[in-house]
Amino acid sequence: MDGAITGFKTRNAEPYSASIPGSKSFTNRALVIAAHQIGRTVINNALICDDTIFFSKALSAFEGLDITQDGNSFIVERTSETIIAPEEPVYFGAAGTPVRLMLSFVASAKGQTLVTGNERLSERPMKDLLDAFDTAGIQYECKGEPGHLPVLVTGAPAKTANWQINGSVSSQFLSSLLIHASQQLDKPEVNVEVLNYLVSRPYIEMTLEMMKKVGLKVEEPEPNHFKVTPCRSSASEIDVEIDASAMSYLLTAAVLTHTTVKISGISRQSKQGDVGLVDVYKQMGCQVKDEGDAIIFTGAPITGIDVDMEKMPDVVLSLAVAATQASSTVTITNIANLRVKECDRISAACNELKRLGVEVEEGEDWMRIHPAKTLKPAEVKTYDDHRVAMAFSLLGLIAEGITVEEPECVSKSFPDFWVEMQRFVDFHQQVPVEA
Repeated sequence: MDGAITGFKTRNAEPYSASIPGSKSFTNRALVIAAHQIGRTVINNALICDDTIFFSKALSAFEGLDITQDGNSFIVERTSETIIAPEEPVYFGAAGTPVRLMLSFVASAKGQTLVTGNERLSERPMKDLLDAFDTAGIQYECKGEPGHLPVLVTGAPAKTANWQINGSVSSQFLSSLLIHASQQLDKPEVNVEVLNYLVSRPYIEMTLEMMKKVGLKVEEPEPNHFKVTPCRSSASEIDVEIDASAMSYLLTAAVLTHTTVKISGISRQSKQGDVGLVDVYKQMGCQVKDEGDAIIFTGAPITGIDVDMEKMPDVVLSLAVAATQASSTVTITNIANLRVKECDRISAACNELKRLGVEVEEGEDWMRIHPAKTLKPAEVKTYDDHRVAMAFSLLGLIAEGITVEEPECVSKSFPDFWVEMQRFVDFHQQVPVEA
């Protein structure tokens, strides 16, 4: 598609069966965990997208490690106890989670690894993870701005077994450390203490769940104090759940069009924090039915809400778009970390909503969206951010003349997004066959 979703007409009252890819967050974690294992590991239902492809290629650059793709699976093969760092820099484009997981991983390789990314990724904070390296005795050198990429990491066992990490900026740093701690095979245990408030806790729950599924031993004897018993796992397969962040666009499409979607392969009990958007929309007036490992969701006219979205930051833009059609004001709070994503998502959302004629307000960690009677035609700026593109394109379902620039940027997390949305539109143009 060309960045526009148009031609929607509700003719089919049947539920639309959505096709949602595997979880990006789980896929990234599975890749680094499998890369630590000796032997062959198949990652099933993996998300094949820009971020995970960057990650798989970066891991494959290490001698003794090879990753191939077979359909929607990654096959990870590690042939040696010790892997050797590549001579060339390892480049990650704009892939934030993979690069943070990789910074710890490369400390387990023999030699020195230079980890780098594009201009925006080099602006994103890495300081908290690097400060944690100081407590662990992991050697590194920032080759540009302190606390930012590019970073040269020297591979060697950590010098200490008591690590500390600031949790107030990104949970990705802690996930990176916990997985790396599990591979300190020269130590009986590694203790990781989180300083300050731990943001986005559900992402840590995802890390812990996957570690435990493959046999890695981690406990939390008291809140935000983790005890890791190093060991190698030998899981031959890792299954990836569908992506709750990607699911948010189909939920929001249903909200805007008052239709029903069926999402298979996930339940509301998922460890993915973003599944919580289902309950937010339920509070606003939508209907939800649980059906085993599936969610049947029916959109409806929605009311305003004041909601803390700290535990599900990646679906904030979906909610912001739906909020334009609420009957009263929607206030979204506790979202400061959106300012250090692929773009400043609070600023981007507010700027683009204003261009569409929506009244909005913003603060350092919040935004407020007022109902919009009409939406102005416009080409939405995406700031090269996949989530801006996908969320704002949905408004084309209910208003003429709304398109998004750089539609190809959705390949970062949902390569088939435009195909899926066209399927959604075509499905609802069909006239149901009478029994």
